[in-house]
Amino acid sequence: MGELEIRLSEVVDPASGLSLSDTGARIAVGEQAGAASLAITLGYPLSADGQGRLRDAIQAVVVRSGLRLASLDLRHRIVPHAVQPNVSPLPHIRNVIAVGSGKGGVGKSTTAVNLALALAAEGARVGVLDADVYGPSIPMMLGLSGRPDSPDGKMIVPMRAHGIEAMSIGLMVEQDTPMIWRGPMATSALTQLLTQTLWGGEDQLGLDYLIVDLPPGTGDIQLTLAQKIPVAGAVIVTTPQDVATLDARKALKMFEKVQVPVLGLVENMAVHVCSNCGHAEHVFGHGGAERMSSLYGVPLLGSLPLEIGIREQGDAGVPIVVSAPGSPVAMAYRETALRMAAQLAMRPRARATIGASLAG
Repeated sequence: MGELEIRLSEVVDPASGLSLSDTGARIAVGEQAGAASLAITLGYPLSADGQGRLRDAIQAVVVRSGLRLASLDLRHRIVPHAVQPNVSPLPHIRNVIAVGSGKGGVGKSTTAVNLALALAAEGARVGVLDADVYGPSIPMMLGLSGRPDSPDGKMIVPMRAHGIEAMSIGLMVEQDTPMIWRGPMATSALTQLLTQTLWGGEDQLGLDYLIVDLPPGTGDIQLTLAQKIPVAGAVIVTTPQDVATLDARKALKMFEKVQVPVLGLVENMAVHVCSNCGHAEHVFGHGGAERMSSLYGVPLLGSLPLEIGIREQGDAGVPIVVSAPGSPVAMAYRETALRMAAQLAMRPRARATIGASLAG
């Protein structure tokens, strides 16, 4: 590895907060007559704005090395990453990311939907599976209604909203119908939804990420799903107060038990800023997720605010990442999603790849 390549590997991507070497980015360097030609491939998506900031950081390193930047080919290629033992990868889905929580009421589904939309905004192909059988909320949050199509009576075509694919048990039953199911029935239904949905669209390019919104808690359903679904990584959503982080620790231990790597924590409802006076108040306490991150050595991917717009836009079926893409809240979701994707890029790759990987 040449001197310039070493220096470039140490460049920190402003969007993800990680160095290129940490995320396994592939760097090719060509030098001729005092000019450098670079080709860098990231393992996670990056929007035009994010690429611009990274280009500036790369060019600064080239100039400090006494060279001129002749060309920079910056792209991403999202590949499948290793899943838990004895579970086979799914066709047309490169990476399944489970979003869980130790308890209900922490905003897990809202976080899952906005993270999925944030990844799509960065240029990834994304789907979301609502695995919360007893309280499916993804259809409402995405503004979906009606039933998905099934051309052959066996496979289901996922519904689309705001540029992502979606499937939920809530799309298969009447809105007011309660799911009075025992654990095995719920698990079987969800496994069918996962495996009998035509993820990835008609072009067969497949999904880069499928975000699975798990039910809250760590009971039989969650454990069985974590054992049956090939999961590349998990994210745990919590709020700052001690009782929430106590339950979040149980979720972390559950994923460890089934050998699913935890990509990080998301602290939701971290702070409320008064819209009238600007006073910031930590309604649910302060620093709980940060302490948990330090204690267990799990990254804190982001802290999201307690803001009425998040709830209002979710209820309206147009989540805030879509309805107010330039807002500080939307940017917080996008930064969190990028850190999550970058953490996954650091994980070992799967031995067998599927489909064609995107390059953008």
